[in-house]
Amino acid sequence: MARKVDISNWGDQPPHWVHLLAKEVESSNRTVTAERIGISRTAVSLLLGNRYSSPSTAGMERRILAALDGIHCPAQNRNISTEQCREYRERPAPTHNPMAMRVWRVCQNCPNNPEAQRNERASHD
Repeated sequence: MARKVDISNWGDQPPHWVHLLAKEVESSNRTVTAERIGISRTAVSLLLGNRYSSPSTAGMERRILAALDGIHCPAQNRNISTEQCREYRERPAPTHNPMAMRVWRVCQNCPNNPEAQRNERASHD
């Protein structure tokens, strides 16, 4: 059972990225989360407790959002950002690379692809 991470030092409405960080720590642990983001375990603890010593957390916020705020990509079986998702599905078919072509094909019919959803609805009308 996952332990609840205390983010009460952030007040009544912690930023979205703090919620993401806490959720990731709850589903794994501080060390695994730190490795996934590319920061130290100590930084994770300090950020969760709102005790990070830098005057700005903007850089950490960017890193956390890049690593944790995204959608699950069925083609790659990992979380990616919504921007990466859009880039993968909108690029031309990579006919020169069979692995990239497999990913691209899955993208074309993926439930995360709004164009695929529109095409699916149109075919049922």
